[in-house]
Amino acid sequence: MNAAECATSPEAATKIAAVVDLFKRQFPTVKANLKPWASDPDTQEWVDPHSLDIGFHLPAGQTLVQLRLHEQRLIGIEAACFGPLGHQRWRFSTVGDWTFAGSYPPANGFQETLKQVCKELFLLFNDAAPE
Repeated sequence: MNAAECATSPEAATKIAAVVDLFKRQFPTVKANLKPWASDPDTQEWVDPHSLDIGFHLPAGQTLVQLRLHEQRLIGIEAACFGPLGHQRWRFSTVGDWTFAGSYPPANGFQETLKQVCKELFLLFNDAAPE
């Protein structure tokens, strides 16, 4: 679900701002899109109501980050990067072994930085990093 639509309380808006801030600290030139999903019925049919979705213009490309939530706790993070013509470059998930998959994975330094941001996101939402 678009992050902008999830900001229904001061607490939720504060967490969304903290997510964007974590990315900005690691990627200073990043631009966030709090409404990465179109509002048409066909798109909305596929939107997960239990995720908080933010689009980022990262050095590796246009990246959709989906924070999977269960009862306000973060249970997983998925990221997918897309090229200028909409083809997927790579995917990353914290479910499983935290690996990058795809035809054009980002540089190792970027991978490590994104993994660190994900660890900090787990701390933000759950007060504990995943093991």
